[in-house]
Amino acid sequence: MSILSIFYCREVTEDDSYKFSSSGSYFAPPEGPYDSYLEYIRSLPLTPHPEVFGLHENADITKNQRETQQLFDGILLTLPRQTSSGGKSSQEVIEDLASDILSKIPLPFDTEVVQKKYPVLYEESMNTVLLQELIRFNRLTGVVRSSLQNIQKAIKGLVVMSSELEDVFGSMMVGRVPNMWAAKSYPSLKPLGSYVADLVARLRFFKTWIDEGSPPVFWISGFYFTQSFLTGAMQNFARRYKIPIDHLGFEFEVTNEEQDMKHKPEDGVYVKGLFIEGARWDRQNKVVGESHPKILYDPVPIIWLKPGKTADFEEKATYSCPVYKTSARRGVLSTTGHSTNYVLSVNLPSNRPETHWVVRGVAMLCQLDD
Repeated sequence: MSILSIFYCREVTEDDSYKFSSSGSYFAPPEGPYDSYLEYIRSLPLTPHPEVFGLHENADITKNQRETQQLFDGILLTLPRQTSSGGKSSQEVIEDLASDILSKIPLPFDTEVVQKKYPVLYEESMNTVLLQELIRFNRLTGVVRSSLQNIQKAIKGLVVMSSELEDVFGSMMVGRVPNMWAAKSYPSLKPLGSYVADLVARLRFFKTWIDEGSPPVFWISGFYFTQSFLTGAMQNFARRYKIPIDHLGFEFEVTNEEQDMKHKPEDGVYVKGLFIEGARWDRQNKVVGESHPKILYDPVPIIWLKPGKTADFEEKATYSCPVYKTSARRGVLSTTGHSTNYVLSVNLPSNRPETHWVVRGVAMLCQLDD
């Protein structure tokens, strides 16, 4: 609808100076003979500029990066798997890689100890959120650990190399996350090395939470099931002020702090770890602004999620910016009724009409692909 509103409007027929894009190259040609239309079409650039689609010029870089990535992915799949650089056989390479990953993955969380330290409380829903997250991460790290140990045994001939282990072997050879892990994992498009580093960072975040208590700023990207964290924040507010939870919603305030806060907010939660794509956060004017050339993603400062009665919210000029877990921007509805990729929409102040950012495809991501 936002794209159609550019082309299907009164100005097209009534205003001779109306242009479809900012450069002025694209417009509805004035009425004239048949040849004048052909001449106008020939004058258009051979390669369409991103502005035609309402996109920022950075969209060209994103497109080229994706095409290059697809090309390299295709090349990787055709590579021979017998030998590798350094004279090591592929079996030796995978054995070393498995040992390296196993050394980085910590032991499973002791959920019984955590349950005693953070019991289920009516006034603190985050304790339940923490425990549920630890159970999910224990399940994931259990699969990672057992598959790596089994692949080491299979290479030595101690166990049979099953089709699942064969897939793990092949995926590790080309630096891809094995399907066995992905089936138990949170959504991620990262290659194997970045995925392991990201997983270790998430486990470290929860370890710090267990040791030092609930953090003043939550790393929203670190959660396996982000919706449970948001519901927990809303539930705490609802129980504190005795308001039905279905009357509540979030208001959003982007703070000046980039990484940390000294204290927790009175109500709601501080979150960090989001990246904005297709635009940037204008830190001077406190609004959504145009991207700088060649900067595809802009880290968003800490956002304060403030629960409140939706009936009391003021109408402001904002862009309802969707937040996704990965750049794929698509997901499926899980059994909980939540999307596997979409998290929520954050209302960001804007001095441009909302349709401008919709056409730009502006969204926030919890994690990047690299």
